[in-house]
Amino acid sequence: MLDFRGVTVWVPPRRVLLSDVDLRVRPGEHWVIVGPNGAGKSTMLSVAGGIRHPSSGEASLLGHRLGRVDLRELRAHIGHVGAGQKLPAGKWATAHTVVLTGHTGTIQPLWDRYDDALRARAHELLDMLGCARIADREVSVCSQGERARVQIARALLAEPRLLLLDEPSAGLDLPAREDLVAALADLAAAQPSLATITVTHHLEEVPASTTHGLLLRDGGVLTSGPVGDVFTSEWMSKCFDRELRVTGVGGRWTVHAVPA
Repeated sequence: MLDFRGVTVWVPPRRVLLSDVDLRVRPGEHWVIVGPNGAGKSTMLSVAGGIRHPSSGEASLLGHRLGRVDLRELRAHIGHVGAGQKLPAGKWATAHTVVLTGHTGTIQPLWDRYDDALRARAHELLDMLGCARIADREVSVCSQGERARVQIARALLAEPRLLLLDEPSAGLDLPAREDLVAALADLAAAQPSLATITVTHHLEEVPASTTHGLLLRDGGVLTSGPVGDVFTSEWMSKCFDRELRVTGVGGRWTVHAVPA
């Protein structure tokens, strides 16, 4: 799904955002990227989404090397959901209609492109993400947690092979966060070949379906691999330069600072 080899990204005057990053994501794997502010997490997702090219190194997405593929065609198979993304507004912009626009990648609906099968699929995705009851509700009056799940359903309607989630739980209260985490775990079970990469600041937001973790610090990979080997007290303490204690129970994680 994704293959980074020595990926480096810099901006003038050669300020390094990512440095010599290696990463390979296979079908059905669910990666979580964690690191301090400014570590390069969002830059890494922008390369993974075909939005930014590496300054050096090689980045291949879905078997195609960046720089040698039509990015418009490639992006059609990659879903991208970010906390800062805006959803359409207006009385027509129900949750179901917003999900439909994921098929055309447009803000406004193109009604002649949506057949009965597609409409039914939009309902199935809303149901899978626990949003069936809000299908006919305007997204502008939905809760932030409901809107987050509608965004994911919209991205999934295009049947992506790779789904990128940039801080999907940002701003959610505890119940909404837990609903979203449960929905992501259900998604992993329902679509076993789908690969996901999630960026987060908080281990409490990591679904139990997560298979792999990667810690970024100062633009470089501190460690990566199976989630149980990465989300440890030792590695998290090194990543955040503070003594931390990590606890894992049933595939969920918590972390807190060790008192001096």
